[in-house]
Amino acid sequence: MYIAVAGNIGSGKTSLTNMLAQHFGWEPEFESADDNPYLKDFYDDMSRWAFHLQIYFLNSRFNQVKNVHLRERPVIQDRSIFEGTHIFAENLKNSNLMTDRDYQNYKALSDLMTRHVKAPNLLVYLKADTDKLVSQIQKRGRDFEQDIPTEYLTNLNELYEQWISQYDMGELLVIDMTEMDFVNRPEDFKLIADQVSAKLGL
Repeated sequence: MYIAVAGNIGSGKTSLTNMLAQHFGWEPEFESADDNPYLKDFYDDMSRWAFHLQIYFLNSRFNQVKNVHLRERPVIQDRSIFEGTHIFAENLKNSNLMTDRDYQNYKALSDLMTRHVKAPNLLVYLKADTDKLVSQIQKRGRDFEQDIPTEYLTNLNELYEQWISQYDMGELLVIDMTEMDFVNRPEDFKLIADQVSAKLGL
């Protein structure tokens, strides 16, 4: 079984992935910001490093999910492989931060890779408005994230809403994060965990 947690930068994906993994005894796969050799450079110069960053993420996520069926325990992934193409690369192209040539090259590789991995049994989407995202980004205090333009986050949110509205690859659970604080309020986490259990028939 394969579960993915989707959402914009600062929506709470990593925290929820970790907490659900511990709660259900699942094997977590994280998107590591600390080990990514392109992330800081990207936020300093988005157009220069956009293609490199997306290729790195694509390869990393593909390696995480390609052998899900061989795992002894269910896998829960911090951000799905599908978000790279449908959200991040698309936004970079629309914002003229990735050339059409680079985007088409990336998309061809992404399409090839995603044909060889299974879609999640459940996609958990953390829906958060821009103000919530900015607040969360400031709280976690990563230096290279502090100057992310608000417009960049807003554009990503719009693409997430378009993608989620048409998502049909498996079960979908949308969590509105506006008033949710599952890290500090056990009742909020229990609500999410119960909804996940119901969707998966656990």
